[in-house]
Amino acid sequence: MLKRRGIWIVALLLLVAAGIILMKKKTADAGAQAAAKQAAVTVAAQVLEFLPSDIVTIGSGDVRKLLTLSGALRAYNQGQVKARVAGEVREVLVREGESVQLGQVLVKMDTVDYDARLAQAQGSLAAANAQLEIARQARDNNKVLLDKAFISQNSYDNAKNQYAIALANVDSAKGAVAVAQKALADTVIRAPIAGLISSRSVQPGEKVSPDFRLLEVVDLRVMEMEAPVPTQDIASIQIGQAVQLKIEGVATTVSGKVSRINPGTTLGSRSIMAYIQIANTDGVLRSGMFGEAQIVVEQKTGAMLIPQTAVRNEDGKNFVYVIENNSLQQKPVSLGLSGDSAGVASVEVLTGLTQGAQVVKTNLGSLRAGIAVKLISPSSAAKG
Repeated sequence: MLKRRGIWIVALLLLVAAGIILMKKKTADAGAQAAAKQAAVTVAAQVLEFLPSDIVTIGSGDVRKLLTLSGALRAYNQGQVKARVAGEVREVLVREGESVQLGQVLVKMDTVDYDARLAQAQGSLAAANAQLEIARQARDNNKVLLDKAFISQNSYDNAKNQYAIALANVDSAKGAVAVAQKALADTVIRAPIAGLISSRSVQPGEKVSPDFRLLEVVDLRVMEMEAPVPTQDIASIQIGQAVQLKIEGVATTVSGKVSRINPGTTLGSRSIMAYIQIANTDGVLRSGMFGEAQIVVEQKTGAMLIPQTAVRNEDGKNFVYVIENNSLQQKPVSLGLSGDSAGVASVEVLTGLTQGAQVVKTNLGSLRAGIAVKLISPSSAAKG
């Protein structure tokens, strides 16, 4: 009985030992698999994948340094129509938006008072002319009497002086008539320029005083943009310089030129006003539209260019990442003119790179020189 119990104990111990050995083997196999998997991940992590859109091949191109200005448009020629005499407005013949020609009648004022003043002045002139004729006859008669020694020289001189006074009175009366005629003519108000009525400030029946603004006329055939220029940039622009403008609400780019530059800064700011003249032959532009102007202040042709986004800076030194022999390399560069190249913000490379080099143009975060790289297609990236 004891012998049989010993056999069972030995068998049980053998089974426990076998189980322990089997468990250790499984643990070792799992560890080996995990290590192999980690090694594969590590190897994969050492290869950096780039899309074609992340890379640019260096070539030659043109780069322009642009000065961007902004401001509102206004008509280059515009005129305020003001009352020249006091009185009551009888007719206003135009409204906002209507086209007018130079000299066209816009406003008529009541003329009753001015007709009366003219009639009075003309009556005074007629009386003065009559007095002049009397004085002329008296002078001529006294001259005959003087020649016959019937009157003294003093009497003749008095007649002569009376004629001179009468003549002066006629001249004065003529002046009064001219003033009255001018006042009457000023009751009819005409357009100072050809253009469009942009504002109307008066209605029939209103009484106005001299210099009261009645209407405003603008000529939209030539527009002007007033743009503040920082003092540090004012030396970059010149009168006659070509300008390209983007106007809100207008799909196409508009051309213009610098027409005027103020001689001093604007009060309360450190900017100088520049004026850009724009032809508006098709009438698309309107006063008050906002515009953005770009002026080429410096340009180079055939320069070696890279996107500005490709440039990195560390400790004040510029460098870029390039792909050479399927690995990432860091290259220090010396830069020149920066600006616009075919709509892309670019910078000229003076030294450090050669034509045809493949440069990482986007900022993909922290990169490390020497790491292996691989170019993949967009379709492969999408599948991944």
